[in-house]
Amino acid sequence: MDRLDAFNTIAAQASRGELAFPANVDASIKLQRALMDPDCHADVATRLIQADPLLAARTVAIANSVAYNRSGTEISSVRSAVQRLGVRTLQSLVAAVLVRQIGSRVADPVLRDYVSRLWEHTAHTAALAQVIARRVTHVDPDTALFAGIVHEVGAFYLLSRAQDFPGIMDGEPAEWIDHGEVEIGRGVLAKLMVPESVMDAVESMWRGMRALPPENLGDTLLLADDLAPVPSPMHTRPGATTAQAARTIDFAIGDGTFDAILRESADEVQSLYAVLML
Repeated sequence: MDRLDAFNTIAAQASRGELAFPANVDASIKLQRALMDPDCHADVATRLIQADPLLAARTVAIANSVAYNRSGTEISSVRSAVQRLGVRTLQSLVAAVLVRQIGSRVADPVLRDYVSRLWEHTAHTAALAQVIARRVTHVDPDTALFAGIVHEVGAFYLLSRAQDFPGIMDGEPAEWIDHGEVEIGRGVLAKLMVPESVMDAVESMWRGMRALPPENLGDTLLLADDLAPVPSPMHTRPGATTAQAARTIDFAIGDGTFDAILRESADEVQSLYAVLML
């Protein structure tokens, strides 16, 4: 089977919802579904998070990050962390676990390197998106964080299936954009019950069109992706901002500038990135 046939096979399966996930993903999807229930209150969320020791540790860590602990008051319990973060942020943490679980079964060293670099890119993009949303575009920061975490989930899924399709990672990166990214991405995002607003933002990223200054969630995500210091290993999108050009992006925000906001927010971005890399 050649590379394009492999892309088409995986894409067709994804569009039908026939996705081969590692066993532990199902439990995380059930947890995500429970947290998305409008009737999921803090006490219920606390019990759900406490049942997963790794997720509990990450929840406390992000609650104590600079981005969520502006008072400097450190907390040590999951209950206090849930109260500080709210259910929306918990959904982002579970999404981060899900995305990493999808890539966890990759054993080949070359593919593992892809997964590692892709997660570094994802974590940087998500952290930047949260801060840009809160300080610049004023879209919901929790939604922006979530969008940043899932924006490359189709690529993680492809990497998780690559060992079943030898040679699929050979060839030109443009083939992934043209024949795999959208179809596979849509299928995986739908399976993970990603909200429509986030789906729309990721779709706008696939199209590669954004405004400066950024105006909406899609613009926020694209700008964060451009500014991420670790690029996606999957491709360089035609027309994408180069790393050098990204460092020169600046525009007026009220009485200040975007560059000043990024410098002021550097600790917040780094703290979020560090928690997502745990």
